[in-house]
Amino acid sequence: MAENYTEQPSQPVTAAGRYEQLSTQRSPALTRARDAAVLTIPALLPPESANDATDLPTPFQSVGARGVNNLASKLLLALFPPGSSFFRLKVEAFLMDQLLAKAKQAGQEDPKNEIEAALSKVERAVNSKLEQQAARPVLSEMFKHLITGGNGLLQILKTGALKFHALDRYVVKRDADGEPVEIIVREGLSRKTLPPAARAIVEAENTNTDDQTQKDTKDIIWLYTWIRRQEEGSWKVHQEICGKQIPGTTGSYPKNKSAWLPLRWQRVSGSDYGRGHCEEYIGDLRSLESLSQSIIDFAANAAKVVWLVNEGGVTSKKKLEEAASGAVIDGEEKDVGKLSLDKFPDFQVVKATATDIEHRLEQAFLLNSSIQRQAERVTAEEIRFMAGELEQALGGTYSVLAQELQYPLVVRLMLVMQNASELPRLPEKIVSPQIVTGLDGLGRSNDAMKLDLLLTGMVQTFGPEAIVEYWNVGAYSKRKADALSIDIEGIVRSEQEVQAARAQRAQQAMLEKLAAPTVKAMSDQALAAKQAPTGAAPDET
Repeated sequence: MAENYTEQPSQPVTAAGRYEQLSTQRSPALTRARDAAVLTIPALLPPESANDATDLPTPFQSVGARGVNNLASKLLLALFPPGSSFFRLKVEAFLMDQLLAKAKQAGQEDPKNEIEAALSKVERAVNSKLEQQAARPVLSEMFKHLITGGNGLLQILKTGALKFHALDRYVVKRDADGEPVEIIVREGLSRKTLPPAARAIVEAENTNTDDQTQKDTKDIIWLYTWIRRQEEGSWKVHQEICGKQIPGTTGSYPKNKSAWLPLRWQRVSGSDYGRGHCEEYIGDLRSLESLSQSIIDFAANAAKVVWLVNEGGVTSKKKLEEAASGAVIDGEEKDVGKLSLDKFPDFQVVKATATDIEHRLEQAFLLNSSIQRQAERVTAEEIRFMAGELEQALGGTYSVLAQELQYPLVVRLMLVMQNASELPRLPEKIVSPQIVTGLDGLGRSNDAMKLDLLLTGMVQTFGPEAIVEYWNVGAYSKRKADALSIDIEGIVRSEQEVQAARAQRAQQAMLEKLAAPTVKAMSDQALAAKQAPTGAAPDET
């Protein structure tokens, strides 16, 4: 990956000026994205002049919208499976071998179980943070934009929450390797919602020209956030308003831990922007839209009933119009006729063509897949099948998203939580996140299944006696809980607790064995006393 980036503006410019420069390169991608949105979900990328009161175009077919929603839902479920971790924290293999060797020399247990249990806690904390910040609605919106327009910008806030920026709100510049080196985000804010430092700049720049501009834009102030990569790989960021930098907004991000993730659906070599899934099938979408409109217009005309009456006949139009059902009037049948369309055979061809195109689009957007049930809970096997289906149908796009989205998201979110003292700081060169993608999309759930298969195979081959003799139940319980992302603290006993319980049971058994003769003698004595005659002296022996 090329980390050095020397291309900078030839002279100092404002963020607004640089945004306008880069907007020219973004224009073709934005036009393509809006064309695709018109045929799928127009509200995703409305026209530039649109607002909440603007009536957006309504497609004559719903295949595009259903396809985008369906594919986005499947991607969200496969990339971020509920109740399971989408990444694993791995320790370097050579270090794990060294720890194992030291443990054997010291006569201690294998430290792998304890280490993986501790790392599993970190994974659960990160996933819990995502759920607490309501990340799924944002991720769902992001997937819809990527499928439709091919581009989107994901921002990770200081709290760990996610914020999405559509293509019409940002520009990006990439190097020869396709890595982002410059991002500028433009947000329209109301004057009343500006922070004090930004409001002071706006009020200072409040000239007559600015007043007219604000009047024309309905009091909308443009806030620019400029993010640039430095030569050493770190990131610098600041915000500007009215062409001036806002005090207190300058910041930086460590290398490979930027809070801004410009995403693409399909990478295009030498291009700053990607291509969307809908663009690959834009011809079918346009054809189906045109044919659907023709079919709907034909159906509307065919449904219209018009009666024709011969002016020179004996049948009265007025009496015919006013006649009730079943009424008898004077007239001749030949004086009355109906207007009919003789285009039905022609439109059969239209309907057949539209059906073929719709079938192709359903395959492209995986609408004809019936493996996933419409249920509140979906089984692990269904998610595994869906991950494989996405990998095969999308030609590797699923894996690209997993690497370009999930890995930076995990790394940045862990840094945010560490800065907030919600996670311990882990050595980066020793512990690193590993994203699980493709057919292994369930991550640790696969490990749980393999453990069960191993146990079942050993029982069938060697019998339960061999399991009792050779199987470490404690280690198995920890590995299985780690695979299922379950916290077993307080549920499964440690080795020390097991040894203490065994010693206590052995001591209890020994006490019972020693006390048995004494208890029997006391019982016999009590029985003899009970059977003795009344008034008789008890046996003093």
